[in-house]
Amino acid sequence: MKRVVERERNKAYYRVAHWPIWVWVFWILPGHLTRDLFERGPDQRHWIWLGIVAAVTAWRAAAGRLPGCEPAPYVTHWGVAQPNLWYRVVCYTAAWADLLLPFMLNFLGLAVAAATGAWRVHELYTWLYYPLLGAVVLATALDFTPRARRTTLHEGNERAWFYIAIWTVAPTQVAAWAAWRLVAPLGLAPVDLARIRLAVFCAVAAAFFALGVRNLLPRTAGYPVPAEKLTAEGAEQARGLTIVD
Repeated sequence: MKRVVERERNKAYYRVAHWPIWVWVFWILPGHLTRDLFERGPDQRHWIWLGIVAAVTAWRAAAGRLPGCEPAPYVTHWGVAQPNLWYRVVCYTAAWADLLLPFMLNFLGLAVAAATGAWRVHELYTWLYYPLLGAVVLATALDFTPRARRTTLHEGNERAWFYIAIWTVAPTQVAAWAAWRLVAPLGLAPVDLARIRLAVFCAVAAAFFALGVRNLLPRTAGYPVPAEKLTAEGAEQARGLTIVD
């Protein structure tokens, strides 16, 4: 067991600062809206959806039912088996979908463009986004999604992988966009531009992933539960509120 939170209560600014994060998570969750947002910019649908998301998340944040918006920290020790809360399961499932799905579809779009010169991300979102979202939800239902599992026993390691994903995805998406903005004015053929963007995408993703798994980026250090603790007794403890020590 490792204590990771010393405070008894979350400060008001800490709780408020987490609310916009969850507004963003749920605003970009509908794939067809996100596809159109990045293609053409926001329209009336996006503003309506933003208003709905902002209102619902503000309500849940005020009730202390969003991660980081709770009156007191829920996970204070790593290596403690306690039931995960339903709102954490919902929020982290949505967050993983936001991280993985656009990343995967953009990679596939760049790969197709690098091979053919045709930009097919619109079609990829249309065909694959919601089946992939269903796969993420299924992974949660089967107790595979980090930070959305039924117990917080492995929160130390799962939190690390969550932040490795953030560190990998966010800079990679920005770098691929920057490559397009910087290289497109040179007038290259579409296939050559796509190959440059794909190379940048892969290089940045590999670099940040490598830094993350080596614990060289903030919040990427994990706390694995020792294998000898994961016995039949430990599995029973994971269904209760027992400390794994």
